[in-house]
Amino acid sequence: MKTIDINADIGEADTPEWEASEAAIISAISSANIACGGHAGDEATMRRTVRNAKAAGVTIGAHPAYPDRKNFGRTSLVLGQDIETAALKATLRAQILDLARICDEKGARLAYVKPHGALYNDSVFDFEKAILISDVIAELDMDLMFLGGPNSEMARAAEQHGLRFVAEGFIDRRYTDDGHLLSRKIEGAVIKDQKERLAQARSLATTGEVKTHSGKTLILQTGSLCVHGDSAGAVETARQARAAIEAEGLTIKAFA
Repeated sequence: MKTIDINADIGEADTPEWEASEAAIISAISSANIACGGHAGDEATMRRTVRNAKAAGVTIGAHPAYPDRKNFGRTSLVLGQDIETAALKATLRAQILDLARICDEKGARLAYVKPHGALYNDSVFDFEKAILISDVIAELDMDLMFLGGPNSEMARAAEQHGLRFVAEGFIDRRYTDDGHLLSRKIEGAVIKDQKERLAQARSLATTGEVKTHSGKTLILQTGSLCVHGDSAGAVETARQARAAIEAEGLTIKAFA
């Protein structure tokens, strides 16, 4: 039977309402990308999110980012100008190890790494940043998988390091004609209509097809589908997407 993973970016909550939403979404996903201090999250949120994920049987991944909490990690940093290469490697390593330590303390296992925000988007096209992330993962030597974008430099960098790479599709984001995420600066980049989100989830899971912003049909080879935990209606999106995908005869299962 065909399986597909559903992941969500969580551990980012800084309000009681958002915290409750994150706790609720865990029951609908199979993998949790947990913020580990770069763009959001702290010791307390990591502990809480790891505890919730473990209780739900959800696989745990690190969601490291540029060290830029002010902009929620969604502003690109230029190597050698905004941040030195060694400094970026050091913060990514520290973020991942902080979460790994908490997983160990809670009797859970850290299984993969997925970069966040601008670091993710930059690494789709920038091999230097993609290889930097792969360097960190490989040097940690913790048997961590790499979750990232299809048709990206991340996949090439992972292969160069012998890392297991899984490509993901997005339930709540629009795509460009070349198969990459449409910039959030463009109107319509985030899909807000639940019916459209469900249609995209079902299509990605069953056929790999996705309609681009211009209306073109693309095929994306993905092993995981993501819903952003901070998007409006994320809990309902995750729950309904899971039900719709299972109704198609697929099993929801963590890739790692």
